[in-house]
Parts: sequence; C-alpha cells; structure tokens
Amino acid sequence: MNITRLLRNALTICALFAGLMHTAKADFHIERGDTTGLATLDVGAIYIDAGNAVPYDQLTFTVSAGGTYQFLAMADFDSAIFLYAGEFDAASPTTNLIRHNNDIFSPDTSGFVSNLFPGLSYTLVVTGLEDDEFGKYSLTIGGPGSVAPVPEPSTWMMLALGLAAIAHARQRAARR
Repeated sequence: MNITRLLRNALTICALFAGLMHTAKADFHIERGDTTGLATLDVGAIYIDAGNAVPYDQLTFTVSAGGTYQFLAMADFDSAIFLYAGEFDAASPTTNLIRHNNDIFSPDTSGFVSNLFPGLSYTLVVTGLEDDEFGKYSLTIGGPGSVAPVPEPSTWMMLALGLAAIAHARQRAARR
C-alpha cells in the first residue's frame, strides 16, 4: 500500500466518523472479509452499466441503540455497499434497500450515514461494481450503540444439535 492511499484512507475514516467525536459513548464494529468466490448478484439492477454477476458478502446485524450510524467500506477493488431493512435477496436487490453508495472519496471506498433503530434487523452488502471486481475488504460501522451480528440459521441449528447431544449424554449418565 503506498503512502498516498494510506493517507487518503485515513482522511476518509476521519471525515466519516468526525460526527462521533462529540458523542460521549460511541461503539465501532469492524468486520473484515473477502468476496472472492462468493455468491453473485446483479448490481446493474441498482447502478446502470454495472455487472450482473458480481461476488458479494453480507452482514446481518442489529443495533443496541437508535441513532445515526456511519458505514465505511475500504476494499482492494472498486467497492459499493448496500444497506437493507431486514433480509437481503440477491434475486431482487432493490427490495428492502435503504441506502447505497459507491466511491465516497475514491473507487476503493464506499460509505454513508443512516439512522437505525434497535429491535430491527439490517443487512449490509459489500460488493464490487463489475463481475471481475472482488477481493478483501474492511467494513467499519460506528454509532451510539453496539452492532451485534445476527447468527445465521445454520449456526442456531448447530447450537440446538449440540445442546441436544449434551442433554442426551447427561440423560444416559443419569440412568447408569
């Protein structure tokens, strides 16, 4: 990474999160990922002349407090981010769409500010704009409350199976 890109990214972060400096309590959630080889979506449904099979990654989360949250994605590719109320459906990328951004200060950074409410589920999607734009990214979400990722259904299923196995083992031990 050259010094110009490092400085540009540092200035981008400072500009996006300057509004949090006056807040006594602010939490940040940092997520790192890679869109390489993941499922694809038609970004052209939102941005004209964009790709129709662009790899994406998603984070489903809730917030502990209502208020203004800042979102910033920095990537190794021309990135875009999309915020959805509730679930995201790649077959219908405009359904439940709240906000989106591409190139906030440079092609490899995307960001916006949005008002969020506790008790609701949100999904943030990180993607490129063209079919060949994918790779590593870093996502930062900051606001007045904490950001808690919502476990996927498969995680809940594994937890339930694990608890059932423990209960069965205890029951067998009690019988002996």
